[in-house]
Amino acid sequence: MTITAGLDVGGAHLKVALVEDGRTIAATQFFCPLWQGMDKLDAALIEAALLLSRATRHAITMTGELSDQFPDRKTGVITLVARMVRAFGPDVKFWMGPRGFGSAAEAMKNANEVGSTNFLATAELVARHHAKALLIDFGSTTADIIPIIGGKPTPRGLTDAERQTTGELVYTGYTRTAVMGVTNRAPFQGQWVSLAREYLATMADVRRILNVLPDGVDLHATADGRGQSVPESLTRFARMLGRDARDASQSDWQSAASFVREEQLRSIMDGVLQVVSSDTLQSDAPFIAAGIGASEIDEIARRLDRECRPFAQLANATDACRLTATHFAPAVAVALLLEGRST
Repeated sequence: MTITAGLDVGGAHLKVALVEDGRTIAATQFFCPLWQGMDKLDAALIEAALLLSRATRHAITMTGELSDQFPDRKTGVITLVARMVRAFGPDVKFWMGPRGFGSAAEAMKNANEVGSTNFLATAELVARHHAKALLIDFGSTTADIIPIIGGKPTPRGLTDAERQTTGELVYTGYTRTAVMGVTNRAPFQGQWVSLAREYLATMADVRRILNVLPDGVDLHATADGRGQSVPESLTRFARMLGRDARDASQSDWQSAASFVREEQLRSIMDGVLQVVSSDTLQSDAPFIAAGIGASEIDEIARRLDRECRPFAQLANATDACRLTATHFAPAVAVALLLEGRST
């Protein structure tokens, strides 16, 4: 059987999935801080080489064109397309959103449809399994909220600018978002404390303090460049409140961290409610949870009395990669979509 690889080239991670005969057999991510230079993508591709060597077809989607490595999005798309052709040859296919897949030449010509339309690949795959659903992909940096109606993705916006007004793109991430970007205050020992508006701690720290951060999802450096232990996360988080970790008990810090997490969930729920209010999505339409924050989507679905299903279920993932197939849904989606087109 032919193996197809799907790559989601992001600004912080390279995500790779392998599918064979309609089944997802591998999905993983690699550290790729693209804003530091194209050599970081080269290094990620080298790290992924053993996995990628198993594939004979390659499908690419991307959000990395947004990196400040590039002067504008079009330049980013063209640069990344050229780099993928160099890596995988002229037959590599690029996801172009509403246009489907295209060649490198077509991708460069239609850069606006190539850049940051990975959410549409995931939504297209969901639509092939569900006539009605709400896809929510909560990743390291953003949350995508896409309605499926009549067996088709029906977003009101396609660009980031449009989607940030429709509620379909909530710019908050499961790990990378700075705490100061989520809230400017937190309850602490019976008082409201204003938080420092400095990059001192991230949502990865918050979730580490709460013991809800899955292993292997936080690949990036911490705000202070130190380690990722719970005590180190407590130190960073305490600075947000103008304190040292030793100034309070762990339960005090967990209480404050729970509030920050709740504020982030509310922002995503606001987007969900905005999307649901503006479309004819039936009340029995299930939520499809994707991204490294899929467990949080379960909670949102529970609060709204909706059924929630993991993306891996419709991606036909093996037991070994059920969790990661859900975590890295766009890479899985482009691989499955290209395989389906080729068979």
